[in-house]
Amino acid sequence: MKVDTSTYQITEEPKTGRRALLIGVVALLLSGVGLLLQRERFFYSYLTAVVFWATIGTGALFFVMLHHLVSARWSVVLRRLTENLMALLPVMAILFIPLFFGIHSLYHWSHPEAVAQNSLLQHKAGYLNTPFFIIRTVLYFGIWAILSWRLLKVSVEQDHQPGETLTARMKRLSAAGMVLFAFTLSFAGFDWIMSMQASWYSTIFGVYVFSGSVLAILAALTLVAIYLHERGILTEAITAEHYHDLGKLLFGFTIFWAYIAFSQLLLIWYANIPEETQWYRLRWEDPSWRMVSIIILFGHFVVPFLALITRAAKRNVKILKGVALWLLFMHFVDIYWLILPNYGQQVDLSWMDLTTVVGVGGIFVWYFWKQAAKRPLIPANDPRLQESVNFVNQ
Repeated sequence: MKVDTSTYQITEEPKTGRRALLIGVVALLLSGVGLLLQRERFFYSYLTAVVFWATIGTGALFFVMLHHLVSARWSVVLRRLTENLMALLPVMAILFIPLFFGIHSLYHWSHPEAVAQNSLLQHKAGYLNTPFFIIRTVLYFGIWAILSWRLLKVSVEQDHQPGETLTARMKRLSAAGMVLFAFTLSFAGFDWIMSMQASWYSTIFGVYVFSGSVLAILAALTLVAIYLHERGILTEAITAEHYHDLGKLLFGFTIFWAYIAFSQLLLIWYANIPEETQWYRLRWEDPSWRMVSIIILFGHFVVPFLALITRAAKRNVKILKGVALWLLFMHFVDIYWLILPNYGQQVDLSWMDLTTVVGVGGIFVWYFWKQAAKRPLIPANDPRLQESVNFVNQ
């Protein structure tokens, strides 16, 4: 990969993108074979993969809007990389379409005979039905796509028209967008994951999905920045001070994720109501799922917490790279733990779990680099850019 150091524009696309596309297409073709052999198992694997990669895109949208809302300075040099990640949301909308053909395999409320035999499902039928589910999903992706497109469009305009006017416009757009984002991400979590066990509910589940999404984008953004750093790109713009802040955010949101996860568990455990405890019983009574639950406790919280607890660790690129990779892996395990127990009472690993996540991920990585090559890697005319480059942690 080659970059013009004066304009920060990629002059030669990295081979990483083309390789990712090839690997992704091959993996999706193999997954298609799985669809023919084990239709229901395929849709569980594919839903896990799509949700995993989509949460990185939604996390990026949140990061960009938060950046504008608080008028952040330190993250200006990281903004364009994050904008390129949020630009993937329309692609994720397309990749979600196959799941519309698997609704009957994934959601028992989509079967009329199941609804007829369950009074609770009958009460929820006005919301949990196939046409409305599809409409809501289209609405979620539509709102995310419009927000990401508008924010990126104004951001690119600023490359040619410097000044505070466009900065103020992005801030106003983010103010309205943040409200829409909060509702749509929460309801997407309710629809895509929580409704798989429609007799269970948790008012904090949307926040749980949000916390994982933010951790995922922080990890992905850290890896992209380090990837460029290792190739001598943006080394003077993205400094140890920025990695330090990324490390602090990774550390903070690791604690936030654990707090939300524990809060949900504590309230349900304390109330001890069968309608609520059934969700955790499904993930604890079987020894194999109990092991996954324990792995998530230590892998998603204890390990990254201890790894990032010191200031030196947050400024060490090698440690940050390892922790970011680990957190992305644990985020996938977490999504797997949310979805797959609805398929089988025991952990049932499938080769499709790998091919689907690699297939969707290959498309994701390819399109990211395609977007990155279209515009400068940093917003060169942002009025706060120099402050960001000179940023020093206090």
